Amino acid sequence: MARKGVKVFLDSNVILSGLISEKGAPRIILDVAALRLPFLVCSTGRYNLMEIERNLRKKMPRALPVYRRYLPRLNMEIIPLPRSGEIKQFAGRVADKDVPVIISAIRSKADFLVTNDRQHFAKLKTANKYPLKIVTPAEFIDIFLPEILRSLDTTE
Repeated sequence: MARKGVKVFLDSNVILSGLISEKGAPRIILDVAALRLPFLVCSTGRYNLMEIERNLRKKMPRALPVYRRYLPRLNMEIIPLPRSGEIKQFAGRVADKDVPVIISAIRSKADFLVTNDRQHFAKLKTANKYPLKIVTPAEFIDIFLPEILRSLDTTE
């Protein structure tokens, strides 16, 4: 029986949290992404990667080489930077710094935008007018864990 694929867009805070901590939902998501399961496609934006690298350079410069070695293992699709016209279209809907994130997530055709940014994405999460569901890492794991477990069950 073929499984329906799930496409997930990871915000920079999820990737960074997953890299830094050995525990928690962000780490689980990155570990699962590294498994390259055929029914899970992960993506993030070029903007998000720039934000991660900027934060690492500023706060944890020694972690930058580790991040650069680890990132390819996640096999993520990288969404190009949004164009200025797209940014103008979304201005005012979320915090200015998050406009490129929501645009990239929509452009990726993700089913889920996974973010720890509850403050800035709260309005969008309840708006239900975007073609994706905005969830926290823990919410995504709760939704997706049964599918992961089914994929590991070889008795099907």
